[in-house]
Amino acid sequence: MRILITGSNGMLGYDLIKVLQNGNVLINTTSKTLDITKKDDVLDFIKKEKPDIVINSAAYTNVDGCEENQDLAYAVNGEGVENLALACREVDCTLVHISTDYVFKGDSNTPRLEDDELGPMNVYGKSKLKGENAITDILDKYFIVRTAWLYGYNGGNFPKTMLELAKHHDTLTVVYDEVGSPTYTLDLAKAISELIKTDNYGIYHITNSGSCSWFEFAKLIFELAEVDVDVKPVTANEFASPAPRPSYSVLDNEKWVKNGFLPLRSYKEAIGDYIEILKGED
Repeated sequence: MRILITGSNGMLGYDLIKVLQNGNVLINTTSKTLDITKKDDVLDFIKKEKPDIVINSAAYTNVDGCEENQDLAYAVNGEGVENLALACREVDCTLVHISTDYVFKGDSNTPRLEDDELGPMNVYGKSKLKGENAITDILDKYFIVRTAWLYGYNGGNFPKTMLELAKHHDTLTVVYDEVGSPTYTLDLAKAISELIKTDNYGIYHITNSGSCSWFEFAKLIFELAEVDVDVKPVTANEFASPAPRPSYSVLDNEKWVKNGFLPLRSYKEAIGDYIEILKGED
């Protein structure tokens, strides 16, 4: 297959290339080679390349930054996605779009299904929902993959930040009243590689199995990395981030399993493998 990947230099893009490079022709783009916010450029590029599938891993993912740069958030996460959908319709190719747990309110204590009521609390979630809506309005052949709490080899993420902070601090405070499913981008990339072999189009929730708070995740990271640091729990209100976040945003992967796919492994096993990779670099 000819697969065009946007945001190929990002965390998920890196692992998509790793997983998909054998047996496919990859057209890897970055914001420098394909600015998805420029409608005419997107249309021209996709008409020229004629991909079978476009995987959109380009996004403005700085949740707090989205509050301060709302125009940019909506341009990339909203209009940019609409431009890709229009171009995919033009050449009759499938669009795979990466979305987020933050399209939900976070006022439930049970895992969210794909058709549960939406209600993003912050600009990041609202801009991502705008992108989702553009796809469902324009295309029939699409996969919207909602995922959560991503970390991976190529790029900044929560585990790396925690381990870096621990080098300079004996005590760290981490939020305990926000719960989600940490997801390894390598595992997500493998799942996407399976999904695109099918025509079971629609919206999917795909995360590593299990859930935890940021506090619990930090404790596990330090335990696996054998780093001695005192981790103290704080509330989200005490932490005072610019963007409000859902208190519970676990995604139910039931549809993924019902369509014949195996559940992704436990987040504990995934972070264990990831920490081993980081240890190997020291």
